[in-house]
Amino acid sequence: MRYYLSPRSVLRWLEMPCVYDRVNDELYELDERAFEFLRECASARGGDPQAADRDFLDYCLGEGLLTEELPRHAVPPLIKSPEPSLRYLELQITNRCNLKCRHCYLGKTRGRELTVGQIETVLVQFEEMQGLRLLISGGEPLMHSGFDEIAAQLSAYRFRKVLFTNGLLLDRTRIGSLNVDEIQFSVDGLEEGHEILRGKGTYRTVMRALEEALSEGAAVSVATMIHGGNLREFKGMELLFRGLGIRDWTVDAPCLSGNLSENPLLQVSPEVAGTFLRYGFGEGLHGGGEGYACGLHLMAALADGKAAKCSFFALSPVGSLHEGLRACWARVRPMPLSRLRCTDISCPVLDSCRGGCRYRAGLIDGEGAGGALSTARDYCKCYEYDIIHKA
Repeated sequence: MRYYLSPRSVLRWLEMPCVYDRVNDELYELDERAFEFLRECASARGGDPQAADRDFLDYCLGEGLLTEELPRHAVPPLIKSPEPSLRYLELQITNRCNLKCRHCYLGKTRGRELTVGQIETVLVQFEEMQGLRLLISGGEPLMHSGFDEIAAQLSAYRFRKVLFTNGLLLDRTRIGSLNVDEIQFSVDGLEEGHEILRGKGTYRTVMRALEEALSEGAAVSVATMIHGGNLREFKGMELLFRGLGIRDWTVDAPCLSGNLSENPLLQVSPEVAGTFLRYGFGEGLHGGGEGYACGLHLMAALADGKAAKCSFFALSPVGSLHEGLRACWARVRPMPLSRLRCTDISCPVLDSCRGGCRYRAGLIDGEGAGGALSTARDYCKCYEYDIIHKA
């Protein structure tokens, strides 16, 4: 008997050897012996159970990481990643959109999109860099002129694929051809609150698509932005999303940029917005790292062919995609928490908030978005302190 890595499992060589379950979105660190055994399991000949520790073998079988069936998928390259590793890539395939949301940070765009060839190159490079999670965004990604061709490529890659969508272009037929592991729908309130941002008739359309995705067995998550028109709807949204079986609900406040700057009635102060963050649940789309601020393992590939530390920093790119992801990633400098001024006052929630969003912190203190010495104290207090100490 031989054992093989299951179709949902892939070896990744990050700062340490790991095996990643892309369906359940679980990352397992490995010691040298476990890594060598699973490397054999990833090969065409499979792994000999006699070479493995019995408890470890039973654990892998119980977690669904191993199977007795011969693999039908290609084995991705196992190349040591840079440090820090690029684990999460936001791939903005287009900035075209079928809505003009009143909070959109992109503001007015020029309808740009990456070519299918550019996207294929990015996918190959992200796989080689041991990527874990691809966040397919826009604009509205389904507006890309070659989206069906892009979707057909996705099944060849072993990282987790997450599609961000407003849901207006999804129906049951199209859901089955997406080749993604998760669909994240933007739902910014109940009917009234959602449509204040996104327009009349959009709520029922997105909820219909969301429920169809659930009925098709898709992993579904929701993203909600806090704004002046949905503050009374969060309890109702929580009941709705938990009742539907949503896996993750991301709640955040939009940055005061783009279209939101022209809609003052929808703007919410950090002190107010912070009290609504407790409604979110789940693991979120990208993690950080101990001792570092937001974005330790994240980069964005933008529709204009540039790369940036995240899509908020589109006006401060770190390079062009034609240079390659690795070259661009080498220019993204991680931010140690020790460089934030809030460490000087021993902020009690620093390990929880990690200085918050660097772009937003720069907007709050007026020192420029994401400045290296931009204070995070006000951000921490507004978004975390009251929740932790007054709840």
